[in-house]
Amino acid sequence: MPEALKLWRNARLATCDPAAGRIAPGALLTRGGRIEWLGEQAALPAATGAEVHDLGGAWVTPALVDCHTHLVFAGTRAEEYAERLRGRSYEEIARAGGGILASVRAVRAASEEQLFETSAPRLAALLAEGVTSIEIKSGYGLTLADEAKMLRVARALGRAFPVTVRTTLLAAHTLPPEYRGRADQYIDDIAREWLPALMREELVDAVDIFCERIAFDTAQAERLYTAARALGLPVKMHAEQLSNVGGTLLATRYGALSCDHLEYAGDAEAAALARAGTVAVLLPVAFYCLAAQRKPPVAALRAAGAALAVASDCNPGSAPGASLLTAMSMATRLFGLTAEEALLGVTRHAARALGLEAERGTLAPGKAADFVVWNVGSPEELGYWIGFNPCRAVVRAGEVLRWPNPTP
Repeated sequence: MPEALKLWRNARLATCDPAAGRIAPGALLTRGGRIEWLGEQAALPAATGAEVHDLGGAWVTPALVDCHTHLVFAGTRAEEYAERLRGRSYEEIARAGGGILASVRAVRAASEEQLFETSAPRLAALLAEGVTSIEIKSGYGLTLADEAKMLRVARALGRAFPVTVRTTLLAAHTLPPEYRGRADQYIDDIAREWLPALMREELVDAVDIFCERIAFDTAQAERLYTAARALGLPVKMHAEQLSNVGGTLLATRYGALSCDHLEYAGDAEAAALARAGTVAVLLPVAFYCLAAQRKPPVAALRAAGAALAVASDCNPGSAPGASLLTAMSMATRLFGLTAEEALLGVTRHAARALGLEAERGTLAPGKAADFVVWNVGSPEELGYWIGFNPCRAVVRAGEVLRWPNPTP
């Protein structure tokens, strides 16, 4: 059957494309799941037989991209949050056997069905805000079987929801109890055995590592990156969140898609990110929930010309939330991003952080017809509201979503 032609008229377009900027009044033509044309409404080409959608002057942006989440998990770590309120640090809790390892115990005890059921509402909340592309990391299993379990659930969520899911293997999240005192052996097992096995099941789109003094060092990261490169997989890094052990400088040498957190990065890291084209992903919800004092070097990143993305970091420990709009607001107030930087950070630059920039993140002919219609007076409102979702409609592959009930 021929692909449906649709006209979306009477719109104000925030394209997030530097070549097009904002267009008002504007219109889009979509054919099937692609944008065929967009521009000023007065220049609209003939669209005979098109299904017409009058958007009533509403603002339209690309669909949002959440480029850093740990969305698949079991249980909560509310007790640890209460401990931090009483003065214990994230690092102290982790060294005492809590933190990531607490989530590991919960995930290992959960079935795939239970993980799906607990994770689906979080993805539904993000979809309701206009997120149609998302990264989901593993990292709470720390055995081959349990990491595979998490990644299978992430793939199942991508089938059940109208969302593009990119999976990232984060087995190098922390050292599991079974490998106590054998961190090098753990990294070697991931690189030599786990990664090829998971690749054979088509469960992995990228590889990540927590490069930190309470996790893994740069030599271990390099061994993992070498294995990923041999398999043709892109790499990412949790870098400079709690200290600076040289993670970003290593990751950029390997052309990492992104380095994330970056509170302890400096001028050298900013310059390296810009040179490599590696996206700096800012995670303000974690900064807020951990009551961190040191902010990412936004001025240095901006001056160097590094691409800035913003993500929810949805996870049970440091960022217990599922709202990319809240992350945008926090990024402007806590980190000093402009409203425009925040919007580009959840669209164009976030898509680049997932390797999706050719398909998503901007409104342009040939790209996926994924966009959001907003009940706002200007795009600046998207980083302004707190606890209010002004999304009017989400369009995915040229179809207005109707919020289906997902099943695994």
